[in-house]
Amino acid sequence: MKIQDIMTKKPSTVTPDTGVVQAARLMKDEDVGVIPVVDGDRVVGIVTDRDIAIRAVAEGRRPDETRVKDVMSTDVKTVKLSGSVEDAMKLMGREQIRRVPVVDDKGHLVGIVSQADVVLEAKDDKHAEDMIEKISSPGGKHSK
Repeated sequence: MKIQDIMTKKPSTVTPDTGVVQAARLMKDEDVGVIPVVDGDRVVGIVTDRDIAIRAVAEGRRPDETRVKDVMSTDVKTVKLSGSVEDAMKLMGREQIRRVPVVDDKGHLVGIVSQADVVLEAKDDKHAEDMIEKISSPGGKHSK
């Protein structure tokens, strides 16, 4: 099965200069915990509700002055639109991430796929279980 069959198409995005308050409101309105950060239609980062809580609120930054670029993760892993669900599972397990932006062959953002999307479509329950275990193991290297 291909990523394009299970991804969320045209996810909401923010730019690096978007305020964290606006990003948090968008997360609330859309009931999501992650938003891709784009420059044009290229992914330059990802911001999570955890990024906002830990890197902005807990560090005492002024929400009205803090921009997404101040709290986002920039080491973003992506999967290709033409990739398989298996590719996404391997990447998520290896990198310990729960959500991955999907890009086309030119690197343009076209969607996002989550751990839940992948698990729901996984044909190999054991493989899905292994992926979840890797993602959820303590000491993860990315915000989840």
